[in-house]
Amino acid sequence: MNRIAASALLNLIEQTGLDVATLAEGLDEADLRRSRLTRAELLRQLRLMANSAVAVPPSAREDVPELDWEGWRLLALRLQAETGGDLDEAIWFAIHSVVPATLLWLRVYRQNQPQLFVMAPG
Repeated sequence: MNRIAASALLNLIEQTGLDVATLAEGLDEADLRRSRLTRAELLRQLRLMANSAVAVPPSAREDVPELDWEGWRLLALRLQAETGGDLDEAIWFAIHSVVPATLLWLRVYRQNQPQLFVMAPG
């Protein structure tokens, strides 16, 4: 996978994370379980984010070592479930722990190494 594709994945992870954060803002756990539409959209976005993180090649992961790549891999597996308490717990954990930490590190990297996010040859 080339540098442009890796940059595109990092940008997708960041944008999807921001979308998740927006959707989850002010949401408590009971609201999450009750709201079919919000829950379904959060799950869709989290699956996209997790699958994108899994797709980042090892060479690009080395450029952003603080991201919990193994955590994203494990979360991607947990998010494959169709329903159930384990899936709800995975969604809750993701929106309150994994996503905020990922966004924080991506913000740091965007400021300090913006070339990681540039989708142009060179």
